Formats: sequence, C-alpha cells, structure tokens
Amino acid sequence: MKTNPKTDSEISFVDFQAQILSDYEIAVTSRECSLLGRREVLTGKAKFGIFGDGKELPQLAMARAFQNGDFRSGYYRDQTFMMALGHLNPEAFFHGLYATTDITKDPMSAGRQMGGHFMTHSINEDGSWKNLSEQKNSSADISCTAGQMPRLLGLAQASKIYRNVSGIDTSNFSKNGNEVAWGTIGNASTSEGHFFEALNAAGVMQVPMVISVWDDAYGISVPAAYHTTKSDISEILKGFQRDENAKGYEILKVQGWDYTALIHAYENASDIAREEHVPVLIHVTELTQPQGHSTSGSHERYKSQDRLEWERENDCNKRFREWILENNIADEDELKTIEKRIKQEVRNAKKNAWTAFLQPHISEKKNLVQLIGQVADSSPNRAFITKIKNDLIAIEEPIKKDLASHARKVLRYIIGEESHEKKALQNWIANFMDTTQPAFSSHLYSELEENATTVKAIVPNYGDNAEQVDGRVILRDNFDKLFEKYPTALVFGEDTGNIGDVNQGLEGLQEKYGKYRIADTGIRESTIIGQGIGLAMRGLRPIAEIQYLDYIMYGLQTLSDDLATLLYRTAGKQKAPLIVRTRGHRLEGIWHSGSQMGGLVHLLRGMYILTPRNMTQAAGFYNMLMKTDEPALVIESLNGYRLKEQKPNNLGEFCTPIGVVETVKEGTDITLLSYGSTLRIVQNVAEELKEVGIDVEVIDAQSLLPFDINHDVVKSLKKTNRLLIIDEDVPGGCSAYLLQEILEKQEGYKYLDSAPHTLTAKAHRPAYATDGDYFSKPNAEDIFEKIYGIMHEVNPTDYPALR
Repeated sequence: MKTNPKTDSEISFVDFQAQILSDYEIAVTSRECSLLGRREVLTGKAKFGIFGDGKELPQLAMARAFQNGDFRSGYYRDQTFMMALGHLNPEAFFHGLYATTDITKDPMSAGRQMGGHFMTHSINEDGSWKNLSEQKNSSADISCTAGQMPRLLGLAQASKIYRNVSGIDTSNFSKNGNEVAWGTIGNASTSEGHFFEALNAAGVMQVPMVISVWDDAYGISVPAAYHTTKSDISEILKGFQRDENAKGYEILKVQGWDYTALIHAYENASDIAREEHVPVLIHVTELTQPQGHSTSGSHERYKSQDRLEWERENDCNKRFREWILENNIADEDELKTIEKRIKQEVRNAKKNAWTAFLQPHISEKKNLVQLIGQVADSSPNRAFITKIKNDLIAIEEPIKKDLASHARKVLRYIIGEESHEKKALQNWIANFMDTTQPAFSSHLYSELEENATTVKAIVPNYGDNAEQVDGRVILRDNFDKLFEKYPTALVFGEDTGNIGDVNQGLEGLQEKYGKYRIADTGIRESTIIGQGIGLAMRGLRPIAEIQYLDYIMYGLQTLSDDLATLLYRTAGKQKAPLIVRTRGHRLEGIWHSGSQMGGLVHLLRGMYILTPRNMTQAAGFYNMLMKTDEPALVIESLNGYRLKEQKPNNLGEFCTPIGVVETVKEGTDITLLSYGSTLRIVQNVAEELKEVGIDVEVIDAQSLLPFDINHDVVKSLKKTNRLLIIDEDVPGGCSAYLLQEILEKQEGYKYLDSAPHTLTAKAHRPAYATDGDYFSKPNAEDIFEKIYGIMHEVNPTDYPALR
C-alpha cells in the first residue's frame, strides 16, 4: 500500500492521480477491515469490535497534514488515519481484534486493549527515547469518552515550551516547537467536561492544537439534540472564534464526504496551528456509521429509514468513489480492480493473523493432550481425566485460557498421587503460567534494571551548624537546585507561579526561571494533570501541582485511566514521567482535609504514591524521582510548612528511598505504623507511653506504592509480636491495604501474639475546626488509649483498664 505520495501544491496529473488512488485504496482497505472485523466478532473469534467505518475521508485528510514530530491524541475510530501513516496494516488490525499477546504482531498494545486503540512506540528496549521528531507519533488511546483531551493539551504545550525555553536539548523531541498536537473526538463526547476544560485551557494558553470533531449526528443511540445545544458544536463555540481584538480559536466546518474541502481544511488548520501557535477546531459534519456504534448493537433499532437511506447515499467512501469517476481520475473498471484486490488482501490478512494467533496454542495443545493422556494412564481416576483430555481435544481453536483451565482441572483428580506423569504436568503448568502471565501483567511499573526503587538513597548532610528553617524553605531551595540542574523541569498549577504556591514552596522561582517553567494555571485539575502527561510524553520533566489533596478527585479519572496505566497498556512502549505534587492531611474542613489514601492506592496502581512526614523527606523524593522517569504522586504534609527543620547542605542531591520504610523509634512492646502528619502525633504519644512502661517501635511507611519492598515491618513484628496501624483515612481504607501487605505478603501473621489492629478516622469526612479534627481523626488520646488497651489485653495486671 502506497502511503506517502507527493502532496505539493504543484504536481503533475500522474502524481495527483497517484495521490487520489492511494487515498482511495486506504479508504477501501480500512472499510473492508471494519466489515470483516464485525463478522469476526459475530462469529466469536473476537470479543468486541468498534470500528472507524464512515470516518475514512477526514482521517485521510488529517494524515496528509500530519508531519514528523506531530502527536495524535485520539479515540477508537481513527484506524484509517493510522493506516494512512503506515502505522497499521490489515494483519496488525486483526491481531488487535484477536488480542494477540505479541507486540510485534499487535504493535498497538500486545493484546492488552481492545481493537481500535492506537499508539506508536516512543521508547527503546532500554527505556531511552526514540527520536520523536523524526517519526509521526500517536499517544496511546483510552476508551473513556473525552479522556484523550487533557493529555492533548500537554502534547500541544510541549511545542510552546520547546519554542520559548532555552537550554533544553531538543534533538529527539522538537524542531523549534513546530509540532502540532492533533486531537480527535466524536460529536457526542464533546458534551463531556474534559472536552470543555481542555478547549478553554488551550484557548487561554494559545497552543498549537487541532481538534477534529467527527460528527455523525449520534452518540450511540442518542441523537445530537440530546447532547449539544443547537445540535451543533461549532455553532455554540462561536464565542471562541479569534478575531483582531482577541485571541481564541480558528474554527472550521467541513462536510465529511467532501474530499477536496477536507484536504484544504486540514492543510489550512495545520498551517495556522504550526506557524502561529493557535488552536484550531475542525467540525467535520455529515459523517455516517455504516455498521452502527459497535458490534454490541444495531443502529437499525434507533435510526429512521430516511436517516439510514441518507447515510447510504452520503457514505464518505461512496461519495469519494463518485468524485473520482466524475473527475476522470479512474474509470469503473480500474476502481473495481482495486476493490477486488483489496478485498482479497484483507481476507488474506485476516486468515494470516488468525493462523498466527492460533499456531502456538495448537502446538501447545498437542503437547498438553499427550501429557494429560499419560497422567490418565497412571491414575486410578483415569475416566475423569480422560474426559478432560477429550474435552480439550474437541476445542479446534484453543486459546490460552483453554490450555491453562484444562491442565489445572486435572490436578484435582490426582491429589495425593505421586508419579512422574503428575510431576511432568505440574512442571508444565508452572512453566506455562510463568511464561504466559507476564503477557498480561508486565510493565505495571518500570522493569528496567535501574528504576526509582533501585537508585541508591543519599542521606541529607547537615554539617556542624545546620540552620533551623521553616520546612517550606527547604522545599523552595531544593526546587531551586532542581530547576537549575534540569533544564527540562517545569512546574505549574493554581497559584504556583506568581506567588510561589499557597505555602511559598516555590517563592521567587518564577522571577528566576520565567513564566514558562514556573507557571500559573486556571482552576482546572483534570487538564493540569493532562498537561503533565502530554509534556512528559514529549521528553520534558513536568511537576503538575494540585493545590490540595481533596482537589485531586477532579483529576482522578485522568490520573487513573491515563497516567497510571500508560506503561502497562502500551506493554512498555510509552512513558510519561510526570510528578504530581499536592498537599493534604489534617487541615480543618470537609473539603480541605481529606485523606482518601485507600482510594488512591487502589486507583493509581502503576504510579508511586509517596507520603513524606516532613519537607526534607519530600525534597528527597523529588530529587529521587528526577533521577528516573516514572510517574509519582507526592503528598506533602499540609501542616508542616511552618514547622522547623534542619536545612541540609546537599540540597538537590539527597534522595529519600522509594519503597522503603523508616524506623523512627525503636521499641519492644508493639509496632506502630503510620505516615504523613499523623506520624508526628504517633511520635509524641510514643514518648508519653514511656511514662506507663510501654516501649513502642514507630515506623514511618513513607512510601505507600510500593510499600516496604525490604519487608522491614515483619522484621519489627518478629521482635514486638504486636501491630497497630494508625491512619487518618476512613475505616477499611489505606489501613486495610497496609494490613494485607504486612500480614499476607510479608506473612507477618506468623509472628503475632495479639490480633492486629487499626486505628483510623471516622467513616465521615472530617468536620470543621479544631474540634472537628479532634473528633474526626485519630488524636493523641485515641492513639494512647488504643495502644494501652492492647497491652491491657496482654497483661491486665501491669496495665489495668483506663476506662
């Protein structure tokens, strides 16, 4: 398939003809893949299908305007675009549909995402960046409607940073900031808040972004009238249109079946965005969905006969074909020849992909059937085992599940038996699971030899006369060192720039490093996170600041579905080393003192979650993270900025270890585990407990994801034989997670002489004011009495009841 014919304005008819026919071939190929893909789902070979049929022509136009270094942030109907760039061929399309767990066959996700989710590879096997400026790039798709929009903002902003900030090595990432970020979205999804938040932010920031709205007048079964005021997104966005008096958007509207108008619109949009660094919105109307929304339903159920007939007549491929004939670019016979050839090529691609998908399973099935037969012959339960073998034989097209399930069921019938055949089957199962499971579970975190958990810790150095300063001064001066050391480092958020954040941790740094590197944003948490993701995907080292931990809920979908899953869903082929900075714990008020750590540790698997108890620890975490390239959330203690700490003399260098707990007080009677602001209360109570003869060991978790990779807590339990976790999250929140880590993963239950306990906040949000904090979260008396009560149970004579 020829994908790069000439596109210059002055070309010969032969070249012009080649360009048109090349586009027609891609359109027909994409459509045939969609049609055959649906059949594969309906016959059971694939699980689900969602395709780009009806959107082929505008995607061809977008591909022609797309240049090396550009990035796409799109959604699950852009298969024609990826084919036009040469990043997707029919065989890979079907491997994606079948979920082939081989990145060389399904380069989009190695079977981890359903078909229609696209990406390009940004990093090499050793984790280093490819030259993104010399390839056409696609950030990895997510299914969440409008979820691609926050990231799009950052991908576009990166060009502005590269164009305006000096001192950055741009060799792999940019050519003078000339790259455009291209977003695609369906018309119904423009109703989502992510769309409007990103749209507004891009207009304010004036970044080189082109948003394409594919408008087929429906959102699944719901007409546009239910989604969009006036049923027309470009109509209601007219106030965003730039003019001579105000910056804004260039807004273009074009019919999706008009090939020449589409080519001109996309060339125009590319020029405006690329040269002027202005965002552009292209509203592509009158598109169709020939097969409906997806394979899970039929659009005949909700579209009128008139609408269905209109869609048949105005199908963009049909109109493109008619245009080719009308302009004598090719005749009927030539087009039929092309169509017949492509139909056969797509069928062959489907057959080859299915054969390649099945081949290793069939080969392994043959070995397993033989092995199960040998086990049956050596077992008194031969009849039952033979049935399992015959059931497996009957599966003509086995998948991995079939092999694993049948093999493991055999073990139930040979419990208590000892034979070479049983051992051979056990070995087969162990080997099969060990080699197969990583195809589904690898790359949740970095698997490089050097990652943030392996980098050596460096302790703060204080010298002889360390100065006592507010904690926020340590943060500020440490950030100063980092921005001086790393030209790619930048930070942004609400009140981050001019005033140096609400707690003065960035005081004076905007004046020193400029408004591009130390930047204010609007109140828009989701796109603050999105900015960070996009910037990080283009080689920068952003720190996205969310003003308070409670506000992170606004950006949680973007954090969870996009950032935390990126490395995993690309099987290690894309990364976004974003640091999210926030502050929380123990302020006074329902929406300013939350500690929703239980939710975060479960929703953000794939990120590090770090909870320093003071600002020196926090600074060490930032230093550590800048040495590697993994995403993390750092939660500073909100009530610690004015507390005095000794100022280290190796700012910017010392590193707090990730995944390692710290024993801050040794003891013999009970192990206390906590983190963040609550840990300081625990430390004070530990001193009070000495007065009643209780010697506690206090451990700071520091790092919740990952937690205690050296299993130091269980070493403490071997000494104390008792455990209490103190946590200001709700009951069953983070404390339950920590219990599971200690009791199950570290097998700490073996060393307990008393039941493990947790002391948490109340189930409700913390009430306002000092009394609200006291009666909502664990206080010093709660902690003292809880520990004393545990010791009373152990020895009621020495520790008589308090109350």
